[in-house]
Amino acid sequence: MRIVVTFFPSEKLQKELQEEFKNCEFTFMKNIENGHESILKEAEVIVTYGEDITDEMVENMPSVKWFMVASAGLEKMPLKWIEEKNILLTNAKGIHKKPMAEFAIGTILRHAKRFQELDRQQQAQTWNRRLPFKELTDDTLLIVGTGAIGQEIAKFAKAFDIQTVGINTSGKRVPYFDETFSMGMLGEILSKADYVINLLPSTPSTRYVYDLEHFDKMKSSAVFINLGRGDAVSQDVLVEGARKIAHLYLDVFEIEPLPKESPLWTSPNVTITPHISSISSHYQIRAMEIFKENLQAYLNGKEHFLNQVPPSRGY
Repeated sequence: MRIVVTFFPSEKLQKELQEEFKNCEFTFMKNIENGHESILKEAEVIVTYGEDITDEMVENMPSVKWFMVASAGLEKMPLKWIEEKNILLTNAKGIHKKPMAEFAIGTILRHAKRFQELDRQQQAQTWNRRLPFKELTDDTLLIVGTGAIGQEIAKFAKAFDIQTVGINTSGKRVPYFDETFSMGMLGEILSKADYVINLLPSTPSTRYVYDLEHFDKMKSSAVFINLGRGDAVSQDVLVEGARKIAHLYLDVFEIEPLPKESPLWTSPNVTITPHISSISSHYQIRAMEIFKENLQAYLNGKEHFLNQVPPSRGY
């Protein structure tokens, strides 16, 4: 059985895969559009980061039976084709939770403890202790999206005595949240939050889910942090929203890299990071652990897999 991996794991991980699954033929490659047609035609399993498989390409993959996406996002995968062909689809949901939770709490601390201003003071050789420092105790953190990442952020937040409120599709209770509400309640709950973290995936129902009215409902002292998907809120709304609340911390964007002409680069009260919240030295290791467990199940003819995703849902 041929397995194609469209990126290069570390040499150690490649060797582990080849030794643990000796009856599988692994091919590791990048730039799969360039001269790899014959290999892709033979591939039964394709492991990808989910950004290099196009609708045109899959028509030349007659043997594929399983796509393993070594990330959480699936919006760039040919989901309609995968559903029509009844192909198994799994992802690496959950492996991002620790680095993203660290990033989220770090961002909150960065704001509350005025790290950016302190950096500027050091560069200017200024000794000034009269900055408006905040304590996080009893602040309210609203997390929109209460899956594995949201729960990990909420768990970390409890160490700072932060009140945690979650928004999910149904409003069902989940661990580490003091309260949870349905998406229909988002507009009402925003006014209570000191910090709002968006973690929503990109789906037809979540694209541009935030509008300017949502920012109108936030406290003027509120902070909005987007770690989910950039198309949850349009650039125009972000630019206007930055004038209504204390700060925006944006790690994801509709277009990436963020174009140099984007007004977000120079908007007041906006901090930009280049989609890095999930990056971790443990990333590939965790993704390959999920893949190896599922591959063993696949070879044994099992029908249940970790992180199996219905293509029609897309997340």
